[in-house]
Amino acid sequence: MISKLRGFLLGLAILTVPALASIEIYEFDTVEQEQLFKELGHTLRCPKCQNNSIGDSNAVLAQDLRQKVYEMLKEGKSEQEIIDYMIARYGNFVTYNPPITAATSILWLGPVAVLVIGFGLIVMRSRGKQKVVEKVTDEKWDAEKEAQLQALLKEDDNNGDAKK
Repeated sequence: MISKLRGFLLGLAILTVPALASIEIYEFDTVEQEQLFKELGHTLRCPKCQNNSIGDSNAVLAQDLRQKVYEMLKEGKSEQEIIDYMIARYGNFVTYNPPITAATSILWLGPVAVLVIGFGLIVMRSRGKQKVVEKVTDEKWDAEKEAQLQALLKEDDNNGDAKK
């Protein structure tokens, strides 16, 4: 009887643990504020987590940023004002699409430059090989093929003279 009661209580405890998990609940004045909160949650990057948005991350910093976004929305701040605040505080890293500046131009133009240079090297190398193949082919014709051609012509002339 006691073992059944212990089993029941253990099962009940296991089932109630998920109910004790903390869930962030935000109440908004309008549906637009809620949509903007969700959008900003997926637009802003967590500075601590390398590749998570503040909406996806469980880091304490991400929770603080979500709370700050919520407070700013409740104060009536616009999307751009919130993004500007986050950039001023955490830098351009906080956005997934940083603007093109002198500091970020290498990040934007670097991959394109590598592709252009790589493509150029491939084209130059293939043209160089083509010239080498043509040169080798011409040299073989001049040396070997010309001798064979002359031998065949002489042989043909000799056969023609023998038939007469």
